[in-house]
Amino acid sequence: MGQGATGHIHVPDEAAAQEEADARLRDAEAALQAAKEWAQVTLNSIGDAVVTTDLESRVTYLNRMAETLTGWSCVDALGKPLVQVLTLIDGQTLQTAANPAQRAMEENRTVGLAMDCVLIRKDGSQLLIEDSASPIHDRDGCLKGAVIVFHDAHHSPTHSSKLAYQAQHDALTELPNRILLSERLSQAIGLAKRHQHQFALLYLDLDDFKTINDSLGHAIGDALLQSVAGRLNECVRTTDTICRQGGDEFVVLLSEIEKSQDAARIAEKILSALAEPYQIFDHELRITTSVGISLYPDHGTDEHTLLNNADTAMYHAKKSGRNNCQLFSAEMNALKAQNNNLGSQLHLALKADTLFLDFQPRIDIATGYMVSAEALLRWRSPTQGLMQPSAFLPVAEARGLMVPIGYWVLGETCRRLQAWRREGGDIVPISVNMSAMQLRDKTLPARVAEILNKTGLDPHFLELDVSENSLMHLHTDASISTLAELNRMGIRIAIDDFGDGSASLKHLHCFPIDTVNLAPCFVHDMLNNREDAMFIKALINFGQNLAVRVIAKGVETQAQLNHLESEGCDGAQGFWLSKPLSATNFRVLLGPDRPALQLSH
Repeated sequence: MGQGATGHIHVPDEAAAQEEADARLRDAEAALQAAKEWAQVTLNSIGDAVVTTDLESRVTYLNRMAETLTGWSCVDALGKPLVQVLTLIDGQTLQTAANPAQRAMEENRTVGLAMDCVLIRKDGSQLLIEDSASPIHDRDGCLKGAVIVFHDAHHSPTHSSKLAYQAQHDALTELPNRILLSERLSQAIGLAKRHQHQFALLYLDLDDFKTINDSLGHAIGDALLQSVAGRLNECVRTTDTICRQGGDEFVVLLSEIEKSQDAARIAEKILSALAEPYQIFDHELRITTSVGISLYPDHGTDEHTLLNNADTAMYHAKKSGRNNCQLFSAEMNALKAQNNNLGSQLHLALKADTLFLDFQPRIDIATGYMVSAEALLRWRSPTQGLMQPSAFLPVAEARGLMVPIGYWVLGETCRRLQAWRREGGDIVPISVNMSAMQLRDKTLPARVAEILNKTGLDPHFLELDVSENSLMHLHTDASISTLAELNRMGIRIAIDDFGDGSASLKHLHCFPIDTVNLAPCFVHDMLNNREDAMFIKALINFGQNLAVRVIAKGVETQAQLNHLESEGCDGAQGFWLSKPLSATNFRVLLGPDRPALQLSH
């Protein structure tokens, strides 16, 4: 065989192969870079801020909007703890809020930012934000970090809606406020004119709420107002409007009624519902309510007149004994004007020192001798003459004058007693009624000490009378401490109107009590009412078990006095024994030439 051709196998050039691989890598890198740049452009183009973190909650990325909203540049923020770059607080409590990225990773789900979430920016300024955080997973589903997406909440529909709600509702009770009531009332007037029907406004004021709020604190007062709001909602229709007018005042708009009796029926239902006991924390509280009613169109055809007349009727309800409802009448406006005038006169009376005191003796039943007396506030109005406390004290309370008047009575009592003593009178202890507002005042012991020091009166000649209901509202460590400090000074402490409240032996043991004064309402009927007689006996035994003196108030007959003596009551006070006496006439009973301080009817 001749020389034949040799066969060759083609081997690709290694350099060419490497070049092809490098080209593919460059293409991939270019594609990846393009994708990253596209992602970067996309993230920087959207209106939301985007922040990403690794598993340790360290910042790995901020888009342009995140840089703008946080104040941090992406370069400066990289690797820093998320809580440093994205510092969040609760807009309501101003406490540090939990950062959502950690929660998203722990729960492996998308979570929303807390409502009212505020971002503290790098420069310290604050920004309300909203949105969410989500975990980041790789293609195999492994957790790699978290992403937080958020935006400025001030211009969001959700925030705008929330702001609109807040502008029209009371923050504490979530009831409509005056702004929304005004809108609803305007609508009601328009509809009533068009369809020729009537509607009603109920103006509510909680009786003695201020005493509870001042004695037990605002937290309990706020919780009580929230409970009241809940009960009111259960008393009316969904088409009606309940508004918190402010403080402890509420307004109910009954959008359509057929007759005035319908409004009165709802008012009575409200009175009954609000009078049920409230369990607020560890306190059982009881309150009553005064309600005024105005009707459209009988009592006004505009918002201002209807509200003003309902308020006037409510004030008349308070003057009529509270815990009742009153329908507006034209005569009430004259009474309101009179009370406004009285309030102005009372301000002047306190400044001009034109108030004065009468004194009603209290006797020891066994001996018939006077052993103490009660100081009773009096005022001679320039326009109405001599007025009883029941006529002007509600006006004083409405004008915020109870505390200054209370201190005036304390000072005048001590001054009178010491003056009589210097004149040679054989003085007896005088009791002064104290308001819960005074007793909650931490400076009360110091102020009383100052009065005693200024007048020179021996403390054991002063007795402070606290009503049973006020005492229960005062059941706080601070108030008990105040009474204990007064008692250590030598001042006597008495429960007034005992039996008319809701005190218990457990509560009373906490207070330093020397005397209990039985409420007159039980003394009045005890001879004709077996239940009252048994109740009086139980109260006397109750007082004796506490080792305190028991004084019956409101004694008006010898038969009542005899019955009290037979039951073992210690003392008595009332018209049968002596009417309240002027300071001059009372001074006669303290004359040094009298062998004893015995009273005779």
